[in-house]
Amino acid sequence: MNRVIFRNAMVWDGSGAEAYPADVLVEGTRIRTVARTPGQLAADGAQVIDCHGRTLMPGLVEGHAHISFGGAVNDSDLGNIPPEEHVLLTMRNAKTLLDHGFTSCYSAATSKLRLDVVIRNEIEAGRLPGPRIRAGSPEITVTGGLGDERKQHMYYESFGMIADGPEEIARAVRLCCREGVDNIKINISGDDLGPKAGGGATVMREDEVRMAVAVARDFGKKINCHARAAESVKRAVRCGVDVIYHCESADEEALDMLESVKHKVFVGPAIGIIYGTLYEGEPFGFTREFAISIGMQRVLDTSRTVYTELRKRGVKALIGGDYGFAQSPQGQNARDLKHFVDLLGYSPSEALVCGTRYGGEVMGLKGELGEVKDGYIADLLLVDGDPLQDLDIMVHEKNLLVIMKDGALYKDQSAVLSASQGAVAA
Repeated sequence: MNRVIFRNAMVWDGSGAEAYPADVLVEGTRIRTVARTPGQLAADGAQVIDCHGRTLMPGLVEGHAHISFGGAVNDSDLGNIPPEEHVLLTMRNAKTLLDHGFTSCYSAATSKLRLDVVIRNEIEAGRLPGPRIRAGSPEITVTGGLGDERKQHMYYESFGMIADGPEEIARAVRLCCREGVDNIKINISGDDLGPKAGGGATVMREDEVRMAVAVARDFGKKINCHARAAESVKRAVRCGVDVIYHCESADEEALDMLESVKHKVFVGPAIGIIYGTLYEGEPFGFTREFAISIGMQRVLDTSRTVYTELRKRGVKALIGGDYGFAQSPQGQNARDLKHFVDLLGYSPSEALVCGTRYGGEVMGLKGELGEVKDGYIADLLLVDGDPLQDLDIMVHEKNLLVIMKDGALYKDQSAVLSASQGAVAA
C-alpha cells in the first residue's frame, strides 16, 4: 500500500473553517490521518512531500461539467462534430480538467449519448487520465426548446434529444439509462443564447418533467435541469429535480420553494458563460452591444440578486459555468470561484466550499469526498499560494504543485519547493 505524507502544510480542509498547520498521511486511496501537531507522523516507508507552508486543500469538483463541449460558438456546432473527433475532444477535455485541479466532475449534459459514458469507463479502468465522472445524458428537450436546432425543411438533431409528451420523455430517459449514464438532464426552460424559446419561456410541461424524474428514480439516477424562468424553477422543485441550473429569474415564491428543499437540492448559476459572452465574446461575434441586446447583462444582474438571497438562505450552489464554448473555454473552469466572489457576493471560503465540499455531496460521496479529513478519499491539491487571499491562482495549472486523485500522485512538482528553499538557505 502506498503511503504519502504531506509535511508542513497549511491545510484548508473544505469545511469552511480557517486554514491551519498540519501534516497529512495518505494510505492507499484514503486520508489516514490529519495531524494538527506537525512532526508526529512516522515516515517509515512513506514518500514525504514537504509543503513548506503552502496550501493543501481538497481537489476541485466541476458541478456543471460539459466535458464533450469544446470551442463552440453556436449550440449547433456541438451537434456538427463527427463522432470520432468528438470522442477525442472529450478525452482531451477530461485531461484538461484534471490538469487544472478538478479531480471530479458532475456532468450537466453530454453532446452525444455515450461520450461521457465511454470516457468515464476508460478513466475508471486506468486507461485515460481524467477526473472521476458522473456521466450525463444529452439534454432532453421538447420541440422548440433549447437543443432543438431543426428546421422544417432541414430535419436533423443537434446536441438535444427531442421528446414530446410523457411517453416520449419516458422512452428517452430509459434509453439514456440503458446506455449507462449517471445523470439525466432535461431542459425545462428556454435560453436567451438559443435560437428558439428565450430564457423566460417554460417549455416543458409539468407532466413531462414529472415523468422524467419518475423514470430516472426507477433506474436510481439523479436528474438535473436547465431552468431560467421562475416557473421552470418552481416546476423543477415540485417534481423533485436534484440539481437546478441557472435560476436567475426566480421570484419570491421560487426562492421560498428552493429554501424548503435546501437539504437535498443543489443550484448552479453557470455564471462563466454569461460573463464570457458579455466581456470576452467579441472575437467570436458577441459584441458587448449584442450581448446586452439578448439579455446577458440582465441575466448577470438578476443572478447577483438571486444568488445573494440563496446564499443567505443556505441553499447549496455548485461552481461550473458552462465551460466549453468559445467565450468560456475548457481549462478556465476555476474562474467560477472568483466569479462567485466578485459577481455573486460569496466570500473566498464560501466559494471554495461550493467547489469542494458541496461538489463531493453532489457526486454522491457526502462524508467521503470534498474535505481533508480522516477517512476521506485522498483527492488533494498542493497550491503555490493562498487561494483565500487570491482565488485567481486556482485558474493557472502552474500553481498546482501537486495533484492527487484517489491517493495517486497524478502530478508532483513539490521538488521545486525544496529546491527553492535550498537556494534561499544557501
